[in-house]
Amino acid sequence: MHLAFVAFLVAGISDAVDGFLAKRFGWQTELGAYLDPIADKALLVSIYVALGYYEYLPAWLVIAVVTRDILIVGAIMLSGMINRPVQMHPLPVSKVNTAGQIILAALVLFDQSFGLNLVKLTTITVWVVGLLTVTSACAYLLTWFRHMSAYEADVHSSLKQQKDGSQIKPRHFGQNPRA
Repeated sequence: MHLAFVAFLVAGISDAVDGFLAKRFGWQTELGAYLDPIADKALLVSIYVALGYYEYLPAWLVIAVVTRDILIVGAIMLSGMINRPVQMHPLPVSKVNTAGQIILAALVLFDQSFGLNLVKLTTITVWVVGLLTVTSACAYLLTWFRHMSAYEADVHSSLKQQKDGSQIKPRHFGQNPRA
């Protein structure tokens, strides 16, 4: 478990340094903007699945974390497939959720690495992360439904107002559809 904790720590530090350098020196790219959060989520989901498999995390939490991410990716893909594109932007609750998920994974790995028996703290953190995960999933779904409704209204309005065939710009996922 020591190796897993160190690997998680190194991955987190390297991601933070990478993000800092990209912003500081303007090394940001559109591809990086898509790949970085996908890589972060892949790491986090794989850690949650592994911790769940070895019963360090409850199965219901692992299922909630994985399902939330599948729902978000699925909603974005569905939007694109039906020509109602949506761009990803993290919601504030999602940022808090991700921080909570990282803290919980680090806590469990740290606890198991050093045998500290932090059962109460881990249990509380599990429930907080569970609540944040469900809240974040609901917020994204609500935002997606609003996007789909607003997009449909925009299409009908634009078809009436514009006869030149120009395309409607996609809304950002997480942006107020009425803005």
